[in-house]
Amino acid sequence: MRFSAFAFVASALVLAACGGNKDNAADTAAAAPAATDAAAPAPATDAAASTATAQPATGKTHTVNMVGDEKGYRFEPANLTIAAGDAVDFIMVSGGPHNVAFDQAAIPAAGAAQLTANIPNAAAPLTSQMMLNPNEKVTISFAGVAPGTYNYNCTPHLAMGMKGVITVQ
Repeated sequence: MRFSAFAFVASALVLAACGGNKDNAADTAAAAPAATDAAAPAPATDAAASTATAQPATGKTHTVNMVGDEKGYRFEPANLTIAAGDAVDFIMVSGGPHNVAFDQAAIPAAGAAQLTANIPNAAAPLTSQMMLNPNEKVTISFAGVAPGTYNYNCTPHLAMGMKGVITVQ
């Protein structure tokens, strides 16, 4: 009986000590969001993208099919050269879901903000929404985008080599 009474008193003391005082707990809770915000700065493209506005294509529209079948997962064509101002229709053909995600580390920095603004209903900076059904498409304008090489991939199938490159001249 002595042992259980001792265990009960010890447990009560531990719980009381963990509870702390109410003012301290409120201060800790209020300070937590500020520390979290400071620890996770927003990506550079978020701020830049907010200043860029979508620009409609002024040139030709090219087609890239997104395919997943017995031959593998791929963009057809995987490499495409376009003029500044052109657009690309990415069409989900089979093997979805598919999306288009440009590699921020492998594209011209000057093009990131405008490209993000030109992706309709972007799921994230430089990333289209997922397409689930055949014939769904996203049209991405390259108007106002800096010339250079734009590497992209399909996020769900990146490990399976579903990558492409668009060269803007």
